[in-house]
Amino acid sequence: MIILEIEDLHKSYDSNVPVLCGINLSVHRGEFVGIIGLSGSGKSTLLRCINRLVEPSSGHIRLPMGLITANGAGTLVDVVRLKQTELRRLRRKVGMIFQQFNIIKRLSVIDNVLSGGLGYQSALRSTLRSFTRDEKRKALINLNRVGLLDHAYRRADELSGGEQQRVAIARTLMQEPALILADEPVSSLDPKLSGVVLDILKQVCQEDGITALVSLHTLELTREYAARVVGLKNGQICFDGASDELTGPVVEAIYHNDL
Repeated sequence: MIILEIEDLHKSYDSNVPVLCGINLSVHRGEFVGIIGLSGSGKSTLLRCINRLVEPSSGHIRLPMGLITANGAGTLVDVVRLKQTELRRLRRKVGMIFQQFNIIKRLSVIDNVLSGGLGYQSALRSTLRSFTRDEKRKALINLNRVGLLDHAYRRADELSGGEQQRVAIARTLMQEPALILADEPVSSLDPKLSGVVLDILKQVCQEDGITALVSLHTLELTREYAARVVGLKNGQICFDGASDELTGPVVEAIYHNDL
């Protein structure tokens, strides 16, 4: 079943220099897709267009209506045309993991994880940060899944970088996402910690049937974790295939700088 369908996606910023140029991509439910390319190739912009953290200039991004309403079934809806209320509902089911973790370091670990469920609360409860016993139990379960249960009540700034990124994964799991977009989630970590974080991310995606698009900064990690790889160059897809098809000439085509 297709969970993401992108058609003729374009994005230019104020300079009118195109960042994405006619992206066409279909992703099936449960896939773990690696996104690779040079810096400036459009990887981050592509991921952020999918949940409209960046507004596309033109094109279509379709996700299942069932992510917005229980009556949607498998019908695909164009994210670009969603109103703000519908977009907020959609974002509850589309998790985003950032390079710099984006956790609130002065809060406890469990409070950071609980914030992942704020999209399901009323405005008043969100403002008051009022959480039920069931929500706290769910947060502890998710912390256990990422190996941080013992750190639940520590301040987030007391954790290492790898641990903070695992907090971010647990926070994303609170959304019960159908799709996770991860923008270079381990680029600031050393190779050993990168492996720990990606092991956890891939495991929870497999266990929960979550689809993931993950921008990765090394070929070694891409080959190890992504069954399917999409290569971007100058805002266009120049490769889409299995990771074992990343031969020398293919890699050279993706990373060769034409400028």
